[in-house]
This record gives sequence, structure tokens and C-alpha cells, in this order.
Amino acid sequence: MNWLENRICEEAAYIVEHKATVRDAAKALCIGKSTVHKDVTERLKTIHPALYRSVREVLNTNKAERHLRGGQATHDKYATLRQRAGDVTADR
Repeated sequence: MNWLENRICEEAAYIVEHKATVRDAAKALCIGKSTVHKDVTERLKTIHPALYRSVREVLNTNKAERHLRGGQATHDKYATLRQRAGDVTADR
């Protein structure tokens, strides 16, 4: 295996082990999101088909849940803003 194949397998293993998103894997491995995405969705298929199928399952699950994560992030954001507004009002 050359360095590129090693990097691709490392990215894929991280995604499978941590049930991570492409963004999480890219951040953890200090690689660009576009690079990780291309590696695990295109290049990995020819290098390691079994690992590709595992990654595909995780990515499909992440895609199916993404609207829930976005809704939770919005909920958390406004809960924090309400809490801060309450803290300011309590000081008066």
C-alpha cells in the first residue's frame, strides 16, 4: 500500500469506528472535508470494497439523521440565547 491508500483506509476506519461524519473525520485527521469525502466515496471502492460498504452504511445513516441534528443544533442555540437573556434580566 502506498501513502494515499493508507490515508484513505485510515479515514474510512475512523468513520466506521466512531460512526463519524465526513466533517468529524476531516477535523480529527486534519484533512479537508472534500478530500475525505472523495476518498471514502470514490477511491475507497477500488482499494477496499468491504471497508467501503461499512463506510457507506455509516454515511447513509448520517445522511438520514442529518435533519434531526440540524433541528437539535437550532434548539440548543435558542435555548442558550434564552438562558443568557434570563441571566441578564436576573442581574437587573
